[in-house]
Amino acid sequence: MVQADIGLIGLAVMGQNLVLNMNDHGFRVAVFNRTTATVDTFVAGPGKGTNILPTHSIAELVGSLKKPRRVMMMVKAGSVVDAFIEKLVPLLEHGDIIIDGGNSLYTDTNRRTQDLAKKGILFVGTGISGGEEGARKGPSIMPGGNPDAWPYVREIFQAIAARVDGAPCCDWVGEEGAGHYVKMVHNGIEYGDMQLICEAYDFLRRGLGMDTAAIQSVFGQWNKEVLDSYLMEISADILGHKDVDGTPLIDNILDAAGQKGTGKWTGINALESGIPLTLIAEAVFARCLSAMKKERVEASEVLDGPNVRFDGDVNEFVGYVRDALYASKIISYAQGYMLMGNAAREYGWQLNYGGIALMWRGGCIIRSAFLGNIKQAFDRHPDLENLLLDDFFRTAIHQAQSGWRRVAAKAIEIGIPMPAIGAGLAYYDGYRSARLPANLLQAQRDYFGGHTYERNDKPRGEFFHTDWTGHGGKVTSHTYTI
Repeated sequence: MVQADIGLIGLAVMGQNLVLNMNDHGFRVAVFNRTTATVDTFVAGPGKGTNILPTHSIAELVGSLKKPRRVMMMVKAGSVVDAFIEKLVPLLEHGDIIIDGGNSLYTDTNRRTQDLAKKGILFVGTGISGGEEGARKGPSIMPGGNPDAWPYVREIFQAIAARVDGAPCCDWVGEEGAGHYVKMVHNGIEYGDMQLICEAYDFLRRGLGMDTAAIQSVFGQWNKEVLDSYLMEISADILGHKDVDGTPLIDNILDAAGQKGTGKWTGINALESGIPLTLIAEAVFARCLSAMKKERVEASEVLDGPNVRFDGDVNEFVGYVRDALYASKIISYAQGYMLMGNAAREYGWQLNYGGIALMWRGGCIIRSAFLGNIKQAFDRHPDLENLLLDDFFRTAIHQAQSGWRRVAAKAIEIGIPMPAIGAGLAYYDGYRSARLPANLLQAQRDYFGGHTYERNDKPRGEFFHTDWTGHGGKVTSHTYTI
């Protein structure tokens, strides 16, 4: 009996395309789906003429695999993953491998790696980016989990991954939930990139009065320059797509965004960690605000804004919008890398930050030209605290910030919301400020709650309390720093 190299559970879009990708690279894949009819439909359809092995039970799937058995799940994150693990474990042996390729929360992957290791099962939690096309032709793959599993999954993963300059966009990320954590940050940056492009589109449309065809032309040009990226490429394509009546389809799409939660996870983790992920958080909130369509329509009829029209040089401002988008994009990545650095310190992960940038250069949603510059930045300074401190990105920000500020100011003047671009600029100005007004904030906290404060003329870590009212006493509250 011919045995399969790997088994895959979950034949939705991503699962089917990963299976076909593996088959193309010479790996025999056994497949199973909870709705077993899907297995037969897939094998008779897209999988026809391949070496894909259909199975109709988990036991049959496991029994068809070479040892050590490798079982990959492409199922909904959360309890569904745990349910399949519970069914798999009694059928597996010491040294067998379970792989979760979905968008699982990294803390779940931490737990699963630890729990399965006690049972002798190796667990891999891997982020996969690239959508349907990436899964079929070569995604970005970010594996983490039990490092003992890497030698057994490396060949398959690196074979099916996207390649840039001959190198696979896949390498070992780190222990336990590191792979899923990096994918979570990737998705947060993706939220930021998408929102930034949308804000640029909105300013060109409402602020400068450009029509859809003109904006498409601008985006197409930008995609040949420093803003070269997958998201810029598809945005230009979207703007050129016509509806059945010949009008731009984009004008007929409801402005109410959906989300699956990974951007929210990134924001929650940033809040819990005390990392100012301001741009990405605003991108998440922008989706939330867009979803309030009915309320916004009602508010638009009663709430006034400025009655100001743009009266400057349109072509000049198009260049400023490009600068604002580029500078803000740098901020988005800088914040994402800050968050990964904090997690690495907290969990003891040895993250290869330059290597992560290389994994994102091909096959994934946030692939863009300047990921190579991020790799070079960490090659120059492996302990780089913030991308903004690297010469390349510092120079880029300095050159772009005049246009960035003009666009932000003009958007406020006209009344066009730019939450992500504005948040990026505010973060930049805060980060470059040697002094912020938090001294007053600390005094306020000490005044009403006895939370104490530090002094400029004393060593850090020495806390003081003032009896501001004259009758507050010397009792202080506990203080903490996130």
